[in-house]
Amino acid sequence: MLSGSIYYHFSSKEEMLLAVYEEGLRHIAERVDAAVATGDTAWARLEAGCTAHLEALLELSDYTQVMIRVLPPEGGKVAERLLELRDQYEARFRELINALALPEGADRRYLRLLLIGGLNWSHVWYHAGGDSPAVIAHRMIDLLRQRLDSAPHEP
Repeated sequence: MLSGSIYYHFSSKEEMLLAVYEEGLRHIAERVDAAVATGDTAWARLEAGCTAHLEALLELSDYTQVMIRVLPPEGGKVAERLLELRDQYEARFRELINALALPEGADRRYLRLLLIGGLNWSHVWYHAGGDSPAVIAHRMIDLLRQRLDSAPHEP
């Protein structure tokens, strides 16, 4: 293929980035949605969503790496659309965290950011042959749950 042939399908590099981002988002969202549907408690659904998210990041790296390495402001003309897509995806985790019975005053926004941030950096700290994505997600959720369950509950 000639280097210019790609522009037959895409009008710019930004449009190509958007297409890759959308495809990656579709793959990961489908996995997360299917996994979440299997959980019988709010914590189990969150753990299943985290496991699916982590598996997708580590297995579908060509698409999902674009999603976590390219920040929406870097998207040029498609930056606003990339931000919308990211927010639509992260809404899943917002709903999962909102369903948890947490202590009064627990900051759900920062809990979501902490969790997604930790998962999204897995490409840096994950080593093949180590713990599986399911074990990692379980341990992350277990740590959060222990900390939140031991926090003082206000009446």
